[in-house]
Amino acid sequence: MNIDKNSLSSSELAPAELSDALATNAEHLDRIANEIYDLADRDRTDPLALLQLLRTLEHLHREIQQDYFQSALPNSRQALYTLLRDIEENGGWPYIQRWKLQALFANLAKTEK
Repeated sequence: MNIDKNSLSSSELAPAELSDALATNAEHLDRIANEIYDLADRDRTDPLALLQLLRTLEHLHREIQQDYFQSALPNSRQALYTLLRDIEENGGWPYIQRWKLQALFANLAKTEK
């Protein structure tokens, strides 16, 4: 199933579609992660190549965090609860700078008034 990330959000998908989309994303990410491990393994004795790989990953992380993840963070208590429940059940919380978490909580406080 191909889902255009610009046309649908996860809240617009039926549970079965969302499950399929998440499974597809997980498989795709697994393939990408394996390719990254292959690159690291290939260059395991080349510190400059490994440094370049780490810099690229850090750059991607920063861009995804700032351009996508930050704007996708919940702005209601119910949505935040759902996100936190998923994190608790499935593990994993990407690195988020403390001030961004504080901004999220401030935003939530404003929407609750």
